[in-house]
Parts: sequence; C-alpha cells; structure tokens
Amino acid sequence: MAIKKSELYSSLWKSCDELRGGMDASQYKNYVLVLLFVKYVSDKYANAEDALIEIP
Repeated sequence: MAIKKSELYSSLWKSCDELRGGMDASQYKNYVLVLLFVKYVSDKYANAEDALIEIP
C-alpha cells in the first residue's frame, strides 16, 4: 500500500511539532542567529590563507 506524499509530509510535520514542544517562536532567533554567524564566518574565510579562524 503506497502512501501519498501529502500524507507523509503532514505526518512528518506533526512529528516535528510534537518534538519541538512548547518552544516560543521568539526563541528560534537564538538558534538562527548562531547558524547565520557560523555560515558568514565560514563563507568569508573559506579560502583565506591568513584567517585567524581555521575552518575544517
């Protein structure tokens, strides 16, 4: 029995909602800002020879 893509997506979305719990939307900014900072630093110093930060 094949499952429809929309059913799969809705099931996954409900699972994510349950795992996330009662986290307020304003708390997401802490995670997003850190990820954006790491992305910025890694892009800026990706091929720099004299970078102060070594990115693996």
